[in-house]
Amino acid sequence: MVDVANPTLSVRRQGELLGLNRSSFYDQAAPESALNLQLMRLIDEQFLRTPFYGWRKMTVYLRRLGYAVNGKRVRRLMRLMGIQAIYPRRSSSSPGKGHKRYPYLLRNLPITHVNQVWSADITYVPLLRGFMYLVAVIDWHSRYVLAWQLSNTLDGIFCLDALRQALSTGRPKIFNTDQGAQFTADAFTTCLLSANIQVSMDGRGRALDNVFCERLWRSVKYENIYLNQYDTVRQLQTSLTAYFDFYNHERPHQSLNYRTPAEEHFVL
Repeated sequence: MVDVANPTLSVRRQGELLGLNRSSFYDQAAPESALNLQLMRLIDEQFLRTPFYGWRKMTVYLRRLGYAVNGKRVRRLMRLMGIQAIYPRRSSSSPGKGHKRYPYLLRNLPITHVNQVWSADITYVPLLRGFMYLVAVIDWHSRYVLAWQLSNTLDGIFCLDALRQALSTGRPKIFNTDQGAQFTADAFTTCLLSANIQVSMDGRGRALDNVFCERLWRSVKYENIYLNQYDTVRQLQTSLTAYFDFYNHERPHQSLNYRTPAEEHFVL
């Protein structure tokens, strides 16, 4: 139903009219060798267990598993995946050239109600013969996933799509992200500021400033991604649609007194 050669409607606009994400049309994951894909999956799994591992410790870990890898390869793969060790340092998620950084507004701030704070984050998702990137927007109080998008690149457009999707449901007082180029881009911050939303950004090297997104990724991967071997983006898209519906409406959270995010978010 999508016509790539249509002179008046872009693929993105046709997807919007059909109710489809653009990534489901571009059903091809980013290419890498089979060995590198295996290494990336192992890195991703270990990183969830030990997020303080940098490329040096990750190299030792892979060598102990029997992989003859050098630090240069591991460092490249971790950079490609968009993951870095969690510890304060001079360099972390980097804003784009000329992008403005905003202060972290959430330190010692009590989170007391829905739509007080939202945040967004990106994670790497392995496929059988490739990988994708997943972004999600979450409410800090209810843990409700307001929007999510998949992409085979880190160009930032999919993050803006997820933001706009989330803002169609409401408005937070504060929106928190890391200092990655996708979130410091003018298009992203302008969208927030034009809606009178305060922009907050994690301190450099402090992924725990966005701890609720980190916990979400652990749940998504251990409860869905790692239990399956998705071959195509379409399979991944369908499964994540079902999982996030389960996560929001059926999965009880201990931190919410075993209520679901939907029950907390909509005060059911």
